Amino acid sequence: MRVQAGCELSIETDIDSPVVAMLHPRDGVARWRINDRSGFDRSHGFDEHVDSFGNRCQRFVVPRGLTRVRIDATVDTTPDIRVTPDAPAVDPGSLPSDTLQFLLPSRYCPSDRGAMWEQARKVVGDATPGYAQAEAIRRWIAAHLDYRYGVSNASTDAQDTLAHGAGVCRDFAHVGITLCRALDIPARMVVGWLHDLKPMDMHAWFEAYLGGAWYTFDATQSAPRGGRVVIAHGRDAADVAFLTSYRPLRTLSLRVWADLESSAASTFDDDLGHAA
Repeated sequence: MRVQAGCELSIETDIDSPVVAMLHPRDGVARWRINDRSGFDRSHGFDEHVDSFGNRCQRFVVPRGLTRVRIDATVDTTPDIRVTPDAPAVDPGSLPSDTLQFLLPSRYCPSDRGAMWEQARKVVGDATPGYAQAEAIRRWIAAHLDYRYGVSNASTDAQDTLAHGAGVCRDFAHVGITLCRALDIPARMVVGWLHDLKPMDMHAWFEAYLGGAWYTFDATQSAPRGGRVVIAHGRDAADVAFLTSYRPLRTLSLRVWADLESSAASTFDDDLGHAA
């Protein structure tokens, strides 16, 4: 399936502010519009690089005042996600080296705490090590945590979310990652856009490495769903922030969309801006 997705944010700052954004999907083509004009001006100092996780990062300067940043992307994605109930856990000694970092505790996922191991064992019960355990964790989060705004903030970690009994998609993902890692299952956070998400917003879920592949788990959804546009993945939210500012700024609004491409939709024209 082909999805036309993107976001538009309005940001305001009292002084010129250098930022690093993660708004360009890992795959697909995209175009930028700044203040309703195609692309970045030279004064923005726009540059793009790839971080250690393979995510596309955009560096630019937000000038004093109000700035509207918009990105439109066309991405081919799958309508379904892979479900393999018998995918086994992989012994840490046999894991690919690039997955080992996703076994370690991180800022928002304190998987090395004894309480997290005890919680993980309680949640999975006698589930077979592997996909069945990760799915048991996903189901438990969906059943026992309330999806609620205003409960968490930028410093809330997985243990805090369990204590509150509520959170948003970011918090649900952190809990899933933490409990998986406590069981020696590599797990990472993924952020992006989900077709037909209600209400539409930036979205987060987690992936677990099982049987030689990464599998998607999303405790906010009642059934496995594809139509996911991946922007970035990392150890937790600290690695995948959609906007990091090095001066004070205010995000005034954020609008997100992820729609199926219509048969009449055309490809990007050269005069619409940078495509990558």
